[in-house]
Amino acid sequence: QVQLVESGGGLVQPGGSLRLSCAASGNIFSIHAMGWYRQAPGKQRELVAAITASSTDYADSVKGRFTISRDNAKNTVYLQMNSLKPEDTAVYYCNAEVKTTGWGRAATYWGQGTQVTVSS
Repeated sequence: QVQLVESGGGLVQPGGSLRLSCAASGNIFSIHAMGWYRQAPGKQRELVAAITASSTDYADSVKGRFTISRDNAKNTVYLQMNSLKPEDTAVYYCNAEVKTTGWGRAATYWGQGTQVTVSS
């Protein structure tokens, strides 16, 4: 079993910053891609940013404002969010593609989500 635990959400004024963290624990053999998604009320969940061993990818709406990074020793992924806008308000979820053994395919695991609210 693998658990992902997010932290760092909260209320921030427009133009402010927040840093989200997501730590993976449990029966982990290796972690491949890790990412952040968000879901605003009434909208579908969307990819915000993703990171692999060799690349990063961002939604157009957050490019230049958000930075994803990863600490492999801690099995943790971070999302630094700067210049936040009201439209960034959503529940943010992390996910990870994890192999629990040295063979077979990786499975996707999700965190429970953390609320980010951007409002004055």
